[in-house]
Amino acid sequence: MWGVIKSVLAAFFGVQKEGQRRQDFEQGRPVPFLVAGVLMALVLVGLVALVAVLASR
Repeated sequence: MWGVIKSVLAAFFGVQKEGQRRQDFEQGRPVPFLVAGVLMALVLVGLVALVAVLASR
């Protein structure tokens, strides 16, 4: 599971290595990557909203 999270974070920041990207696509199971990506996107949106609320006080 840590490998999926690491790959998704690297992709989020645009620093994913080509070899790692190929390995991820060759695994053949996109569901863990999709779930991790959606959850991380929700966390990112939540953090941005929290910063906006705290900054407006």
